Amino acid sequence: MNLEYFIAKKLVSAKDHKSSISAPIIKIAITAIALGMIMMIISVATGIGLQQKIRQKVAAFNGHVIISSYNDNQSDVSTEPISIKQSFYPEFKNIDGINHVQAVASKAGMIRTENAFEGIIFKGIGTDYKSDNLSEYITEGRLPVLNKNLNNEVMISQYLANRLGLKLGDKFVTYFMKETSEGYNLRNFKIVGIYNSGFQEFDATYILGDIRHVQRINKWKPNQIGSFEVFIKDFSEIEFKGKEIYEETSSTLDSKTIVEKYYYIFEWLKLFDFNILIILIVMIAVSTINMVVALLVLILERTQMIGILKSLGANNWSIRKIFIYNATYLIGRGLFYGNLIGIGLLLIQKYFGVIKLNPESYYVNEAPVDINLGYILLLNIGTVLVCLLVLLIPSYLITKISPSKSIKFE
Repeated sequence: MNLEYFIAKKLVSAKDHKSSISAPIIKIAITAIALGMIMMIISVATGIGLQQKIRQKVAAFNGHVIISSYNDNQSDVSTEPISIKQSFYPEFKNIDGINHVQAVASKAGMIRTENAFEGIIFKGIGTDYKSDNLSEYITEGRLPVLNKNLNNEVMISQYLANRLGLKLGDKFVTYFMKETSEGYNLRNFKIVGIYNSGFQEFDATYILGDIRHVQRINKWKPNQIGSFEVFIKDFSEIEFKGKEIYEETSSTLDSKTIVEKYYYIFEWLKLFDFNILIILIVMIAVSTINMVVALLVLILERTQMIGILKSLGANNWSIRKIFIYNATYLIGRGLFYGNLIGIGLLLIQKYFGVIKLNPESYYVNEAPVDINLGYILLLNIGTVLVCLLVLLIPSYLITKISPSKSIKFE
């Protein structure tokens, strides 16, 4: 072992010598591994980050599971009321992994100002509303006060405010169709908060206000609401929890997960998994090919040394290990620089948001990143294992080198 380590160390020092034939090949191999690791870290971090951010935004406005009447299960507007007195409200006691349940009601309407008008959905919320889900999206002001008497406070999106020429503190008129479709109800609201989720499908639609407005316009009783929004603790269990919730609710109610409601968004997100896999395969393949070339050059460059070692009694496996140790060192150097640069770029994006995205296409304003040391460690381990396993093949060339011929090799 000492002899192998000594020779491996000599090989490592020799590769840096300017006159060494293998020096540029080795530098290219190290660079390829570093670039490959940078690409893998960034692709996984941004892919997972984007998926998590979009899931978080969809859940913030809808919950993870929506419980409503069967007539409302295909609509964002509440048309048929359900009683708030349910066995699962305010807490699901028979199902584990439920984080929160809140009651809401929605009503379609139209905002009209002196210069513009926009169709909207007024989402009525109550004191049970999980406000921390929207806190990071509030750019100005606050959520409406809900624990006092009915008031005209609402929170509107930055998108709608810009299109309607409104700002914080402004008042506007909203028209709601009556249930009989004859005439309309008029409400005056005051903007106390502005949010910007970057998810245009929601920003162009929802304003948030007191649920009692919807109840009064629809002539519902105080204990009647439009739907329940259920939040679960672990998104990976959403399909399983969705089935449990459906079985737990009464036969007069229907439930749907956000994956089912917004299937087109989540199907699009699944494409990122495939793209990430392709990038990982390509980057590992490029890194491995470069290391194979570098190892072959090292072996050919040191053919005489291999012959001398064999003539001194060294077996093939011992000599192969010398070159594999050297290759491991080179891989380690490439991974070190790759991790350093890759994680550095992710930190810059996380705290400074350098790379911006079009929210109409990606549902976010800037590229989100998820820096998880677990998957970064797995990427490093996987790269090392794949490279070393593949390098066993070119190292087999050593067994074909004859001591008598290689010593004469020039």
